[in-house]
Amino acid sequence: MLEITDLSKRYGQVVALDGASFTVRPGRLVGFLGPNGAGKTTTMRCVFGLARPDRGSITWQGQPIDRAHRLRFGYMPEQRGLYPRMKVADQLSYFAQQHGLTARVAKAATARWLQSLGLADRAGAKLEALSHGNQQRVQLGAALVHDPELLVLDEPFSGLDPLGIETMTSILRERAAAGVGVVFSSHQLDLVEDVCEDVVIINRGRIASAGAIGDLRAASDRRHLEIEVAGNANAWLAGRPDLVVDDQHDDFARLLVPADLDLGPVLAAAAGAGEVRRFSFQPPTLSELFMEVVRT
Repeated sequence: MLEITDLSKRYGQVVALDGASFTVRPGRLVGFLGPNGAGKTTTMRCVFGLARPDRGSITWQGQPIDRAHRLRFGYMPEQRGLYPRMKVADQLSYFAQQHGLTARVAKAATARWLQSLGLADRAGAKLEALSHGNQQRVQLGAALVHDPELLVLDEPFSGLDPLGIETMTSILRERAAAGVGVVFSSHQLDLVEDVCEDVVIINRGRIASAGAIGDLRAASDRRHLEIEVAGNANAWLAGRPDLVVDDQHDDFARLLVPADLDLGPVLAAAAGAGEVRRFSFQPPTLSELFMEVVRT
């Protein structure tokens, strides 16, 4: 388990991290979310010793992280960390050997991962000759080629087309199912909600919310009520100040209501106005939770 405790970091007058604490458990997919400049990349860099925190600790399986631990981790930085003129297969084999694999094992691992990433036919190409999306796949391959125990990925889905997203999603789920801890940052919140089990939301260097996505959604004091009353054009909502309209068109209305709202009278009022074709009571989405958290 990766444990980050009371992590703080300043760059001059800029507070990058301010007492951040969270955990990443083996076999879990964790979305690390936050606005630009919230502290996500600084946190990841601290895990790998690329930035030194002013205060706090980072441990893996209860032990302070050292070079031997980091050799068993996989890191995918947001900025490209590869050699543009080096052939793709040579590059992955090189990185695998830097993590302790023999040349023979590294070559076999490289072939296996290039196949999984859909890049087997580009093994002999130079990185600079690949599209942005395929370069992103190679960068992921460099993080995976030594079969790490922990994956830390900074914006891994950036620039990928739908097929690339599907490939990367499948690989991350497979790695988590194999017991690997996976934490990645992303601004694609709908994708995070679909892929991840847990989220950590950081804002201004502090952890604003963390936990299982389902639990965080259920704990919200707000709900969305979607109602469609045939042929009424939402006239039945007149005089109902307790129902805040979030969106409406034609006969459909999406309302923002308290989680403890008594739905019986609302359904009765809608049914009295016409045929109720839709009546859905749902917690907020991850995107909506995120906006609530970072705006407070």
